Amino acid sequence: MRELNLKAMAKINLGLDVLRRREDGYHDLRMIMQTVCLYDQLTLRVTEEPGITVSTNLGSLPADERNLAYRAAQLLLEEFPSGHGLQITLKKHIPVAAGLAGGSSDAAAVLVGVNRLFGLGLTRGELMRRAVRIGADVPYCVMRGTALAEGIGEKLTRLPNAPACHVVLAKPPVHVSTAYVYGNLHADRLERHPDIDAQVQAIREGDRRRMAELMGNVLETVTVPAYPVIAEIREVMMRCGAMGAMMSGSGPTVFGLFDEQEKAEYAYRELRAGSLAKDVFLTRFFQTADSSSL
Repeated sequence: MRELNLKAMAKINLGLDVLRRREDGYHDLRMIMQTVCLYDQLTLRVTEEPGITVSTNLGSLPADERNLAYRAAQLLLEEFPSGHGLQITLKKHIPVAAGLAGGSSDAAAVLVGVNRLFGLGLTRGELMRRAVRIGADVPYCVMRGTALAEGIGEKLTRLPNAPACHVVLAKPPVHVSTAYVYGNLHADRLERHPDIDAQVQAIREGDRRRMAELMGNVLETVTVPAYPVIAEIREVMMRCGAMGAMMSGSGPTVFGLFDEQEKAEYAYRELRAGSLAKDVFLTRFFQTADSSSL
């Protein structure tokens, strides 16, 4: 096999709690991660000459070590030299810097693809242990599905598939710096924390509405005051019948969970017709038994 086509899927956080700031500057987190069926497309080709090349459909994306897909290939090809190189063609659909782990998912897909193309024989767990060197979200993006993430996000516990939901994603035309969000979050002063354990239980019981009602993201305490459009998008989704709506990650993308396709389509149309969101997508949860795998 000299060429491989892959899907790098986006993620949302059904719950995101920050417990404390660590001495190393990172934060201890508890999050429920969920893969959704919005994806970037990657084509990996083995080349006779050593080296890594990256081409994308977005001119603003770097094509060197600053690109996580490049770094993922570099990590494995340096550890397992073969004399060959790799050409990566990346077609982006997941918005950049949106709180959807698009770059991390691209890196995870490259790790999986290089492992297959070069016959390295690494297990999923072995790939995940290497993935954390690239970024905290990358091990989860290798795993995919529904998971409890702890530590800085690298300690993962697989959960049963979350109850199926229709999902609307809406990214406003603002840029949110992750460093700004965490730098201005005071975890020790938070008045409310999402009940992650109760949400895990709701997922285990297949209680879709309870799962949605328990959604919470403490990072909204920083981003919503700075970017009120996030709350405005959330309100539109709830008005259109969402069971719950929330910002994903450090933002600015907002997602809404819907129990009926018609309600989701209505919210999608309303947001597309308005001026609050630059990018709007209608998708669904990725289930680990889906055939649409890497």
